[in-house]
Amino acid sequence: MTPVLVFDIETIPDITGLRQIHELPAELSDAEVAEYAFQKQRARNGSDFLPLHLQRVAVISCAMRSDEGFKVWSLAEPKLNEGEIIQRFYSGIEKYTPQIVSWNGGGFDLPVLHYRGLIHGVAAPRYWETGEGGSYDARDFKWNNYISRYHSRHLDLMDLLALYQPRANAPLDELAKLMGLPGKLGMDGSAVWQGWLDGHIDDIRDYCETDVVNTYLVYLRFQQMRGHLTPAEHAEEVAFVRAQLEASPQEHWRKFLAAWG
Repeated sequence: MTPVLVFDIETIPDITGLRQIHELPAELSDAEVAEYAFQKQRARNGSDFLPLHLQRVAVISCAMRSDEGFKVWSLAEPKLNEGEIIQRFYSGIEKYTPQIVSWNGGGFDLPVLHYRGLIHGVAAPRYWETGEGGSYDARDFKWNNYISRYHSRHLDLMDLLALYQPRANAPLDELAKLMGLPGKLGMDGSAVWQGWLDGHIDDIRDYCETDVVNTYLVYLRFQQMRGHLTPAEHAEEVAFVRAQLEASPQEHWRKFLAAWG
């Protein structure tokens, strides 16, 4: 089978970049630098949400379904720095050429990875391939690549289900719960920065991992809806995912399964 890679990122303010851009004094703490940036952003448009290029990638969580099974893992600080996190993500695409799946990946996750990867000198030739270089191996990328909005190597479920109309977008948490799935557990994106300041890096990683499993389960239901899985095949794959999670000793999967019912 073609591997399916579901991904999600969590970000924090790029404190080093904010200090540089705004020429802030060294004695300001990280929290004070971030608050300064939030205040400027609120004055501009009423939101704390920073521009994408000023958001530092702290975690990329992935769920991969392939012939080798179902695996969930994270590329995260402090074990890896931001450049290493992003490079390893793109190196995985280079190695496996998977179908990648996201929820709002086209509107947030991938643009962040583009900007931050550019800053760190990341190499991602397979991801950026569009079949225009004449390579025999890459000719099919002209008609189906990761970059073009209406191609399917990257499937942004939120964008597609809304039929590319932003006003029709649905939150993953609410849709997952309506489908009988756990949805978000313990935190949401708005709590990530405070969690980071409090040293709860593992909680951020665990939250991101549950998000990618929610997304994969929504993807499976979508595969059934569009006729790529029969109801029986869908039920079998959901049971397989549940069994893999039940075999994990990690506490966040115990909570996820309890919420799943």
